[in-house]
Amino acid sequence: MAFPLPPPPPPPPPPPRSVLKPWRCHSLRHPLPSSAMADQRLACLAVPGAAAPPTAASSVVTARLPARPVQNCRQSTSSLREIVLPSPPLPPLVSALKAAAEQNVASFHFPGHNRGRAAPSSLAGVIGIDPFRHDLPELPELDNLFSPEGPILDAQKQAAELFGSSETWFLVGGTTCGIHAAIMATCSPGDTLILPRNSHLSATSAMVLSGVVPKYIMPEYNSEWGIAGSVDVAQVEKALSDLENEGRKAVAVLVTSPTYQGVCSNIYELSRLSHSHGIPLIVDEAHGAHLGFHSHLPASALQQGADITIQSTHKVLCSLTQSSMLHMSGNIVDRERICKCLQTLMSTSPSYLLLASLDAARAQLSENPGAIFSRSIDLSVMAKELIEEVPGVTLLDSSSFPNCSTMDPLRLTVGFWQLGLSGYEADEILDRDHGIVCELVGSRYMTFALNLGTHEEHVQRLVSGIKHLSVASAAKSTEGTVNNGDLGAFVDIEMAMSPRDAFFVSKRKASIEECPGKICGELICPYPPGIPLLIPGEIITERALDYLMQVKKYGTLITGASDPLLSSLIVCNE
Repeated sequence: MAFPLPPPPPPPPPPPRSVLKPWRCHSLRHPLPSSAMADQRLACLAVPGAAAPPTAASSVVTARLPARPVQNCRQSTSSLREIVLPSPPLPPLVSALKAAAEQNVASFHFPGHNRGRAAPSSLAGVIGIDPFRHDLPELPELDNLFSPEGPILDAQKQAAELFGSSETWFLVGGTTCGIHAAIMATCSPGDTLILPRNSHLSATSAMVLSGVVPKYIMPEYNSEWGIAGSVDVAQVEKALSDLENEGRKAVAVLVTSPTYQGVCSNIYELSRLSHSHGIPLIVDEAHGAHLGFHSHLPASALQQGADITIQSTHKVLCSLTQSSMLHMSGNIVDRERICKCLQTLMSTSPSYLLLASLDAARAQLSENPGAIFSRSIDLSVMAKELIEEVPGVTLLDSSSFPNCSTMDPLRLTVGFWQLGLSGYEADEILDRDHGIVCELVGSRYMTFALNLGTHEEHVQRLVSGIKHLSVASAAKSTEGTVNNGDLGAFVDIEMAMSPRDAFFVSKRKASIEECPGKICGELICPYPPGIPLLIPGEIITERALDYLMQVKKYGTLITGASDPLLSSLIVCNE
C-alpha cells in the first residue's frame, strides 16, 4: 500500500515588484518601515547598517528618489523618478541556507521538527515557522564546520579578510569556547599562563581542561567606582621576570580588552613584550568585535599585533546570541592545534542559524565598514553631553584609569553614589518607571551598551530617566560605603595545587572558622571589585576571610559560594 508523502512546505510568496531597504526621510532622524515609505511615497535616504528585508530573486532594487530637493516628504509622486540599483548578493552561507530551506524534499533527517512541519506551536506562534524551516543539519550543500570546503569556508575567508586575520573560525559555543580553544592550543599540562586575576570564568575552566598553571597579575582598579580597568604592561613584564627567577617560563599571555565598561589595554605594547619573549598574546576581545571600524573607535587587538583574539560577534555586532569568532594572526600559534581544539570543544551538530548569522553580520559590516558606526557614535556623544549636565551623576572616562590606553565610546557607565543610590536601586527605578534596560549593574553604577540598533528616542528616554533620578533623589552622604581600594587580600595568595587538580580532587564542606590554611575548592568573587578573592587550589588566608566578612557586612554581592550565608566554604581534601 502506498502512503502519500507529507505535504511540502508552502512556496515562498512571489517577490514584490520592488524591494525597498529601510530608508530615512531627509527631515527625519529615524528609519521608517519600508511599507510606510512605499505607501506615503517618502523621499528618503538609506540608513547605514540597517537590516534589509528579504531580497527578491531579481538582481535589482527599485528605489524612489527625489528629482530635486524636497521640503515636504508628502509631496506628489510626480516629482519622483525611479533609479535601478544593483542588489548585493546574499552572503555565501546565508545563500546556501536559503536554497536548502526552499527545497521541496521528503526529509528523513534530523531535527525532529522536520523543517517546521512538526514545530511546537507554542514557540512557532511566537517566532513563526521560518526559523524552523532554516534549522537544518549538516547537509552536504551546507558544508562541514570542522572540514569546510564550501560556503562555510567562503564565509570564514571573507570574515578573515574583513577583520584582518590570517584565519578566522566561526564559533557556535560563544567566546567561552574560543577562550578554551586558545588556551588549549597554546598551553600544555604544567605550562604557565600569565593572565589577570579578574579574567572571565572561561579562562579558569580552560585551565581545568588544559592543566595549565596560572601566574596571576592584578589589573588597574578604581576604588571610587569599584571597577577593574586595564592591564599595565609593567605588570606583565614583572611577571615574566619573576617566572625567570623561579626557573619557569610563561608560554602565553592572556588579557581582556576591552573590559565590560570599555576600558582598553595597550595591546600594541603587550604584543611587543610577549613577542620579545617568543610567546603569543591572546586577547579576550568579547566586547570588541566592532573595534577598528571607525576613526573614533579604538584599534582592534589584531591591528595592534595580537596573535589570537576571540570576539563575541553577537554583543555589539548583529549575529545571534552565542555566536562568536576566533581570529588568528602571525605564525607563532599552530593553526592545526586550534582546529583540533575546536573540534574537541564544539558540538558536532552546530546550528546553521548561528553560523549563517555570523556570515550575515560580517556582510552587514562589510557594506560600509568605515562609517557604519557613525550614527551610534554620534548618539553616544550626545548622550554623554546631556548626562554630564545632570547634577549628582558621574560618567566613567579614561581619567579614572591612569594606565588606560583608550576607551570604547559605545559604552556608557554612569555612577549614582552622589545621589545616595546604589546601581541596583537606580536600575530598579529606571526599569520600572522608564522602561530602560541596561547591560550591567554594579554596586555604584550602571553600564549601558549602545549599538547599531540604538535610536535617538532610546537616548532621550535614558537621559530623561536619569534626570528624574537626580530630581527625585536627595543628595546623601556616601559615608559607610565600602572602600575596596586595599586589594592586598587578592595578591597575598599561595597556590597549593593547580585549578585542574583542585577541580578533580575530593572535597568537603568546612565551617568558616576552620577554613584558614585549607585549600579552597570553589571560586569566590565579590562585586565590587569583580576580582576573584579565592580560586580553587589556593590556600585560604585569614586576610582573605576578613575581607570577605567585611564586604558581606556591607551587602556586597558575592558569587560562587555554595553557602550564600558564608558560614562554610568548600575545601579540598588533602
